[in-house]
Amino acid sequence: MLDKIKGNDRDKKNNPPDLRKSNDKGDSDIGGKLKGLVGKFSGGSDSNKKKPRPMPKPRPRLKTPEKPEDRKPLKGGEKPKPRLGSEKPRPRLTPPPKKPDGPSGGIGRRIPEEEQRTIIGALVFGLIILVLAGAGYYFLVYQPYQETLQNAKATKIAEVDALFKGPLATDPQKQAILAQIDAAVTPEEALAVDVVGPATQSWRTYQNQQINIKKDRVGRVMVNYTDNDQEKRVIMKVDDAKKFVSQADATVLANTQIQTPDTVAVPIMITRLQAAGGLISVGDMVDVYLNQNATGNNTSPAASTPRISGATVLAILRSKDSGAVDARILNTQRLTLNSITSQSENERASSTDVEQLLRAAASGGLNEAEINAILQNYGIRLSSYERSSNLGELDTNYLIILEVPREDVLFLIQNMNSIILTVPTQNAPQWMIQELQRIYG
Repeated sequence: MLDKIKGNDRDKKNNPPDLRKSNDKGDSDIGGKLKGLVGKFSGGSDSNKKKPRPMPKPRPRLKTPEKPEDRKPLKGGEKPKPRLGSEKPRPRLTPPPKKPDGPSGGIGRRIPEEEQRTIIGALVFGLIILVLAGAGYYFLVYQPYQETLQNAKATKIAEVDALFKGPLATDPQKQAILAQIDAAVTPEEALAVDVVGPATQSWRTYQNQQINIKKDRVGRVMVNYTDNDQEKRVIMKVDDAKKFVSQADATVLANTQIQTPDTVAVPIMITRLQAAGGLISVGDMVDVYLNQNATGNNTSPAASTPRISGATVLAILRSKDSGAVDARILNTQRLTLNSITSQSENERASSTDVEQLLRAAASGGLNEAEINAILQNYGIRLSSYERSSNLGELDTNYLIILEVPREDVLFLIQNMNSIILTVPTQNAPQWMIQELQRIYG
């Protein structure tokens, strides 16, 4: 029966079974024999028929790996049997050997633990030195340098704000200068930014416009400025004001205001000493100083600038004691020839009171044209003669009418006995200019 299953019944007599064949081979061919047995049953029971052509073996199908939970537990010491059609397990790749830890001088060489500690300590020490050096550079060099740079920029910005103020607070030059200061990278570059030059040009343009706008009907302006924390006011002609603006820089022009003159004519009674020696005339420009010794106020420092500048002398009245005239002039001539003497005398006498003469002229009793010819500039001529002769009446009082700004009227009235009028040489009268030219050539 076994021979029939194996398909060797017809050769039984000629080929006896080989008992030396291994069981493994029979097991491996069992699949093919089963196929042959199936073919015999389907084709009939005739054993003499021709053997069918063997079919090619199908390709082995990949079997899904068996899940661990589907596997049956094995008894102790029992090995799992190999299943049919299963692939042999692939050999596992062993990981490469680990390299020794830490730096080494060669392949597979390990640095001793003491040298590792020394190297780590050196690295830590070097790191500490770098941190300390960086901190020292920041606090000792970089931060002070940045503070110096910021202080330089703050100084220049304060200068810009001090010069570009008031009507020039929004001037385009200011924004350009601030941008230039902000772009500076060194203190020297920040301090080298020119602020006065552009500010001076802008202020000169503005102040000249103000002069043309604020001048009065007689062609004057009032210039207000600050000197030693004191406000000063000077009345100037338009030409003089423009000359002042062209010569001043931004430090002066930024603190100067041009206004329309608001003046008052104030009469004051002063002595000849207070009235510039009595040598002033109508139309002169005088400065008014305060004699602090006369006021008894010696606690405040003496002012080096006048309290009122550019006051105009509108009129001068001399006391009537100077109008009493009693003069006698005698001219004698003697001629001698051969014991003969000839003598002639010419005497002119003048005795009058100028005040009485003025009254007579005012009443119409005298010829007005002759009186005007006699008394024209009497006081000026009298002062001129006194100056030429170095002889004058020093006890004379003067009533002078000054044109001053309205803000100075109260000061002038309250300090009438303590003020002194002076004549600035820049606006000196003609006789003073002639004397200066004669002295200095």
